[in-house]
Amino acid sequence: MWWTIFVILLVLWLAGLVTAHTVAGLIHILLVLVLALLVVGLVRGHA
Repeated sequence: MWWTIFVILLVLWLAGLVTAHTVAGLIHILLVLVLALLVVGLVRGHA
């Protein structure tokens, strides 16, 4: 489940990079969410 959420947020973040001029703040929020989920998944051992 963590990997699914991680992949979805990563794809959204990458899509945000394409539209960086209009949603620059969203890109950084998504990046932080992706990294946080990755760390939580690794800490819990679900990676």
